[in-house]
Amino acid sequence: MHTQSDVVARLSGVVKRYGNVTALDGVDLVLQRGELLAVLGPNGAGKSTSIGLLLGLIRPDGGRAELFGMDPQEIDARRRIGVMLQTAMLPPTLRVGELLRVVSSYYPNPRSIDESAALAGIADLLKRPYGKLSGGQQRRVQFALALCGRPELVFLDEPTVGMDIDARRKLWAAMRALVAEGCSVVLTTHYLEEAEALAQRVVVMGKGRVLTEGSVDALRAHVPLTRIRCVTDLDVDAIARWPQVASAERDGTRVRISTSAAEHVLRRMLDADAALSELEVQRAGLAEAFTELTRDENEQQEAA
Repeated sequence: MHTQSDVVARLSGVVKRYGNVTALDGVDLVLQRGELLAVLGPNGAGKSTSIGLLLGLIRPDGGRAELFGMDPQEIDARRRIGVMLQTAMLPPTLRVGELLRVVSSYYPNPRSIDESAALAGIADLLKRPYGKLSGGQQRRVQFALALCGRPELVFLDEPTVGMDIDARRKLWAAMRALVAEGCSVVLTTHYLEEAEALAQRVVVMGKGRVLTEGSVDALRAHVPLTRIRCVTDLDVDAIARWPQVASAERDGTRVRISTSAAEHVLRRMLDADAALSELEVQRAGLAEAFTELTRDENEQQEAA
């Protein structure tokens, strides 16, 4: 059990309505110190509303939102967080270094400009006007602004949208560095591989409720499927009809199979095709678990 001092943000039985639409329906969410929490869910699941409540941008209709045990609108709480939202309206004519200097001045113990720039990978952009940057470069600058105040908690809403693979991986390394310092991170992302690579804990939301939460491995356990890829001349339609084979399809020269009985299927394939080659076996990932969890929720909603 975690003590109160371990908790940096909390939603307790939160309800939020917009007219006749219930955006959040009794949501409980806890973020611990030094934890990277990924909040996942389809559009309309309640992710953005949850973040808005924790930031103090909106108020709950029921329940309570807390930052560091305080109301999220209190200035003492806000000075301890950094925020990177999906959209940011920043002065296009200001140079990147000037933006960092201005935002840093709002905090009692900010990082130096050089430290923030190095952590976000924008040292080469400091003298350039913000409005002249590419979309991916602007996202990296926004990340630097989120961390420049040396926050104890950072909210990152779809942080790597518009970034190339190299920039995305550098940002992942920076997130890990923040967590290693003891900073807590709330990450919302549609890139499930991003959550799988970074998150210590995952919360999956749907229809304004928390569907499940736990480690990536715990969520994977919701999908008892293993993926098999190989080169084989076996008929893929025949494989699809085998017991405990969930799906089988041909992708060029390769066959891709999902099964709940990998060892049995592999033995049968090797017996039937001695020339089988380029075999790969991988358990289900977070993407499959997410699909399964949100599908279950949609089916329950439709049945009701």
